[in-house]
Amino acid sequence: MGEETAILGRIGDLETRLACSAAEIEAAQAVRYEVFAKEMGAVLPPESVSEGRDIDAFDAVCDHLLVFDRTIVGSSEEQIVGTYRLLRQEVARANNGFYSTSEFAIAEMLARHPEKRFLELGRSCVLPKYRTRRTVELLWQGNWAYSLEHGIDAMFGCASMPGVQPEAHALPLSFLYHNCLATGSWAVSARPELYNNMDLMPKEAVDTRSAISSMPPLLKGYLRLGAMIGDGAVIDRAFGTTDVMVVLPISKISDRYLNYYGADASRFAS
Repeated sequence: MGEETAILGRIGDLETRLACSAAEIEAAQAVRYEVFAKEMGAVLPPESVSEGRDIDAFDAVCDHLLVFDRTIVGSSEEQIVGTYRLLRQEVARANNGFYSTSEFAIAEMLARHPEKRFLELGRSCVLPKYRTRRTVELLWQGNWAYSLEHGIDAMFGCASMPGVQPEAHALPLSFLYHNCLATGSWAVSARPELYNNMDLMPKEAVDTRSAISSMPPLLKGYLRLGAMIGDGAVIDRAFGTTDVMVVLPISKISDRYLNYYGADASRFAS
């Protein structure tokens, strides 16, 4: 990895690969700032505001999956239209742990699967005009190729909905609670002091089509792949979002998506 040619996925004029320079990581942080701070109103630390980049301690140890629009004239940094942050379990262990532990009690889930290798997905960010199913699929091509290369058994991470009032998302949260809750060895919950109930509507009152259509594209993408959702939503006041925990064991991904992504990912994985 780390070379300009190490493409992990391609759809039309869009490509995805890992950042291969400090300049590309900084450009990805600037895209994150554009979306999180300017568009969504996130309250970021002074360093991020002065730099115009969303920066935290995890950036230095994560891999950064980038989406490029190759029709944009300019350098690779200027072509970045989306980004995803990837943190492998062995890297997390050697550094500051997983980012998600600030919101969700994931330690017990990890301990139930000592033989499995986990990958945390985070800081998903796509510029407005690129928020299409095609871009989400490309990000998943990249994630899948990366997972194949590193022998990943399960992915997890926070998915966000806008706003800090869980009640405003009663329909999708209730749908997730009644239909997608992670159970058994995959069960995971919000940290007790941050827990917000997701069971806000009775199951019979939840219209599936309306619930799914009200979800952000990334969360829909997780569900299409067969993801499960942890119990309890967490309010992230700094980012102005309501977060849920997504758990996606590779073994749970439906065969049609394994075939769909595998055809490309096996070609792109080195």
